[in-house]
Amino acid sequence: MSDRFTKWKNGLAKTSKATFGQIATLLGTSEISDETYEDLEALLIKSDLGIETSESLLEVLWERERQEGLTKTTELTDVLRAELRQRLDIPPNLELISKPTIILIVGVNGSGKTTTIAKLGKRYQEQGRQVIFGAADTYRAAAVDQLQVWGERLNIPVIAGMQDGDPGAVAYDTVQSAVARKFDLAFIDTAGRLHTRFNLMEELKKVHRVVGKALSGAPHEVWLVMDATTGQNALQQAHAFKDAVNVTGIILAKLDSSARGGMAFAIQKELGLPIIFAGLGESPDDLQPFDPDLFVDGILAQEK
Repeated sequence: MSDRFTKWKNGLAKTSKATFGQIATLLGTSEISDETYEDLEALLIKSDLGIETSESLLEVLWERERQEGLTKTTELTDVLRAELRQRLDIPPNLELISKPTIILIVGVNGSGKTTTIAKLGKRYQEQGRQVIFGAADTYRAAAVDQLQVWGERLNIPVIAGMQDGDPGAVAYDTVQSAVARKFDLAFIDTAGRLHTRFNLMEELKKVHRVVGKALSGAPHEVWLVMDATTGQNALQQAHAFKDAVNVTGIILAKLDSSARGGMAFAIQKELGLPIIFAGLGESPDDLQPFDPDLFVDGILAQEK
């Protein structure tokens, strides 16, 4: 078993054990019956795919059974795997078409934004990129301190401002510093904000505009960090962020802590956004570029 598959399998163990592994077990050795589909429907909905996606999968399985004369549940396994896989897009590679490339990181409180930024910084630093951080979460002193600690550990400069200061000013200064010092990448942390708080979302829009004034065409990417442990509840939040600041990709954090990995399919269907990275553990190396094939294989790993 490859190291990469092992990492994904281990990171998705909770999701597999809770639902998808049970699906693999269900489709193990029996004859196909009405009960098979009833049990499968319950597990698919439980897995946080969403009702619409679950129903469309069942329709495909029913149709394939009728057309191909399938009789064994094991014959449904490959069909299910293929159908799950085609519902996930391969994420685009980050092309540094601008130097610097400015990436705005957004999300609600507790989603894991600041830690994710540190992991991203380390990843691109190891690729030989010069990285700078912007600590524009000025309302939470701990967020600024946390990013500065990571910056010291990784030898990545951090632009910060006064607590409760203007986050737009910090974002502007970060972009200006990245340009002046010829950095490749700037990751700008933003305050975690509930999608229901109108003024906070308006302020996030302002940060987005200010970054564009600091450098034409920026931000080049806006990545939304979503907490996988919140499941379908995170989708409403994601819609609000997408509408506010033109989100271009999703980072699905805390997959290793969640039994709700099925939300990846709902993200693709409802948001139409690529999942760029997935968090499979605590260490920086556990932030992995999203791999649809390894994801599907990992969640369908059978219970032992």
